[in-house]
Amino acid sequence: MELKLEMAKNLLTTSSLSVRTKLLHQTGASLYNTSHGFHEEEVKKKLQQFPGGSIDLQKEDSGIGILTLNNPSKMNAFSGVMMLQLLEKVIELENWTEGKGLIVRGAKNTFSSGSDLNAVKSLGTPEDGMALCMFMQNTLTRFMRLPLISVALIQGRALGGGAEFTTACDFRLMTAESEIRFVHKEMGIIPSWGGAARLVEIIGSRQALKVLSGALKLDSKKALNIGMVEEVLQSSDETACLGEAQEWLKQFIRGPPEVIRALKRSVSSGKELCLEEALQTEKDLLGTVWGGPANKEAIARKGKFNK
Repeated sequence: MELKLEMAKNLLTTSSLSVRTKLLHQTGASLYNTSHGFHEEEVKKKLQQFPGGSIDLQKEDSGIGILTLNNPSKMNAFSGVMMLQLLEKVIELENWTEGKGLIVRGAKNTFSSGSDLNAVKSLGTPEDGMALCMFMQNTLTRFMRLPLISVALIQGRALGGGAEFTTACDFRLMTAESEIRFVHKEMGIIPSWGGAARLVEIIGSRQALKVLSGALKLDSKKALNIGMVEEVLQSSDETACLGEAQEWLKQFIRGPPEVIRALKRSVSSGKELCLEEALQTEKDLLGTVWGGPANKEAIARKGKFNK
């Protein structure tokens, strides 16, 4: 009887673990679905009504992707169509098996001013707001879980939803004159693209509360001081900044894609899962690289050095 109970307990634990880890590891899995009252196709139809701008993706042979928020006449504010395109680009990146790193930037020397107010005004009910919230949380959570090491290159201003987007990246780099500001309080709302939860992860709850409730303007010096960004770049020129960001990122993506991607997945698991689940995930990920070409080559190379 005790043996049966132990087997049942193990089965339950395994089942529970598989359900909880599924969301993190299944490519394309979303936080919300119809069981949460989220109807993606209906939201997409509404967003399609608000054109303007584009989300552009360039994939380089180095394994670095460059994602550009391109709506400069509105400080790269997200139109409805841009929100849809962002999801499309995330799906494309989920399937880019050669990719190792990603830089997110805005066109014409500014990052993004958040949501286009034309769309916001037309989606005025609480139901509309929550539907848009679920859509963008789905998209940016999938973005955050990409097996790519991501960097937000912040030039000019990152405001509102633009500031939230930077928190979905693994790292943030700023130019000396740029600023990050969560202006939501001044708009009578709170962050709704997952920015508050991710900000707490990045700078801690006390600092996050100050930044959000004070709608504080984070210049490059303050952002660096509180741990919001990794580094302040030397250049302010658009092309030179991108070059600096690429060089900064390259130090972390040297090596075969399968190893870099497994490392990113391992860290994502450690961040989002409980210890037991994260350890099991680490074991599974190790199985994808142990004894692989990169591992065998490294062992052979070390062997030569030790002779």
